[in-house]
Amino acid sequence: MHTQPVSPPKTIALIGAGAVGLCLAAAFVRAGWQVVVCGARVRFSQIEETEGANTHTYPIRHAVTPADIGLCDAAILAVKSHQTQDVSAWLRAFNRASATILVAQNGLGQKERVADYAPQAHILPAIVYFNAQRSAPGKITLKRIGTQDLCVPEGAAAQYFADVLQTGNMRVRITADITTALWLKLLANITANPITTLTGRRTGVMRDPAIQATARQIMAEAVKVGQAEGAKLTAQHVEDILLWLQTIPAESITSMLQDRLAGRELEYKALTGYIVKAAEKHGIDVPLNHLILSLLSSIHPADS
Repeated sequence: MHTQPVSPPKTIALIGAGAVGLCLAAAFVRAGWQVVVCGARVRFSQIEETEGANTHTYPIRHAVTPADIGLCDAAILAVKSHQTQDVSAWLRAFNRASATILVAQNGLGQKERVADYAPQAHILPAIVYFNAQRSAPGKITLKRIGTQDLCVPEGAAAQYFADVLQTGNMRVRITADITTALWLKLLANITANPITTLTGRRTGVMRDPAIQATARQIMAEAVKVGQAEGAKLTAQHVEDILLWLQTIPAESITSMLQDRLAGRELEYKALTGYIVKAAEKHGIDVPLNHLILSLLSSIHPADS
């Protein structure tokens, strides 16, 4: 009796072992993949993920240098946009046509940023909707929001990774209009992230009527910019996002507020900064976004 050889499990590299990256990595492990964590400052033996009342652990291994990754044609990039250059050596390790880099970063311009270091790779932007918090290296809490966890652009590679992630219990949507999808997420990010960061309050602040009025004005300015950039945005999208923001658990902390509390550099250039820069290109007036940008840029990494 002859038995078929068993194929070894596929491997994906995690570049950026923060809350979002660890949640995505856990999904790949649940789907039967191996995860290698690239260059983490503090080593940890496993991912410990809590969702609701349930906590599960997932094995990982570490790579100190790109040479330690081994046979691997897929990577998750989950560092903040302004940290992309810091991990350029890891990205260059995937600069080949057979490689796919799943980019889980806020804002726009993911393909252009990553292509500076891995132009030959297939770069797949992924829009993240879930809320995640990291309490210690490798230890995360996952909170799902709405009906989807991720959104990716249509295509063969996207379908393949969407199937894997869905096997790993991530709810993935595939869209033919990734431009509009990215801008819709950006509208949420340029309100909830700056407002929580500047007020020092958790996402429950988005249920305050006065804050909602401000958020509506911020997004209304950005809608005009998004339309000029080719996104199919309407005033109704603003109202839909305001409602969606209110579904986020009130005790959740946005990624930008987490960075502010930890004294880290804030990721505003790819969010509000992108809006202001694109508005200038199209000659569109966005005074409230200018104000938000000036306030965020005055916060230095050591501030708390």
